[in-house]
Amino acid sequence: MSKRIVIQGGYGAFHEIAALQYFENESIEILPRDTFKDLMAALKKDKADHGIMAIENSIAGSILPNYSLLKESPMRIIGEIYLRIRQNLVALPGQVISEITEVFSHPMAILQCQVFFDQYDDIKLIESMDTALSAKKIREENLFGTGAIASSLAAEKYELEIIASGIETNKKNYTRFLILGNGHDKKSTEPEINKASIHFALSHKIGGLSKILSILSYYDINLSKIQSMPIIGGDWEYQFYIDVEFSDIELYQQSLVAIKPFTSDLGILGEYRRGKSIINV
Repeated sequence: MSKRIVIQGGYGAFHEIAALQYFENESIEILPRDTFKDLMAALKKDKADHGIMAIENSIAGSILPNYSLLKESPMRIIGEIYLRIRQNLVALPGQVISEITEVFSHPMAILQCQVFFDQYDDIKLIESMDTALSAKKIREENLFGTGAIASSLAAEKYELEIIASGIETNKKNYTRFLILGNGHDKKSTEPEINKASIHFALSHKIGGLSKILSILSYYDINLSKIQSMPIIGGDWEYQFYIDVEFSDIELYQQSLVAIKPFTSDLGILGEYRRGKSIINV
C-alpha cells in the first residue's frame, strides 16, 4: 500500500522531488495542497501519512510562518533532506526568450533567479503561489509569451519546454525540507537519532540566551541553526527555534533537563536523523 505524502504546491514542485528522493525505495502517492496551512490541515485530519515542508533556503533564508505552523501542530519532524535546487525558465514549446514578456513563480524562486532576469528589462516578474502551479497555469490556459520558473519535473509533467536551464544565481542553492509525521515513526531512543529541533521562550534579559548556549556546549551539543521570532503581545519576549546535533542521545536528553529552568514553553518539534544532501536534480 502506497504512503500518502502531502506536499505544498502542484505536481512537479520541488516538494514532490524531495518526497521522491526521501522515500526513494517506497511506493508513495503525492497529494498536492495550495498552502502550507492546507498541508498541515491534511495531516491533522489524517488524510496523509506524511508531509513535506520547506523550512529554509540557502539563499532566500528561513520561511518564518512555517515555524509557527510547526509549533501549533501535533505533527512532529521525523526527518529532513537537503535538495539542490536547479531552477529553469519554462514556457510553451517553440518559443524563445525574446518572446517572453512575463514570468510567474514563487517569490523565493524569483529571488533565487534575480540576477538572470536583470539581463532582460522587458520581462515582468510576477509572484505566484508556487513554481509548479505557475507551470500548470501556462499549460492549462495556453499562455504564449508567458514563462514560469520551475523544475525540470514540472516542465515534463505539463509538457513545457525549458528555454533556459540552471538560471539560479548561486549554484550551491539548497532548500531544506522537513518530513512530518505523527511522531510514532521514530523514537528518540533509537541509535540513529542525532538531531533535534526544539523551541523555547526567553524574556529580554541580559545573558538569557547565553546561559542556554553555554549549557548546550557543556553537554557537547552542537547548535546548527537558531531562529528567533517575537512573541505577539509579549513585552520584548522572543520565541527561539533551534536545531541541535549530538552523538550521545543521553547527553542530549540531559541537556533539555538542564535548560528547562531557564526557559518557558520548552518543546520538541522533532527528533530525527541528520538529513543527506541530494545534488543530482
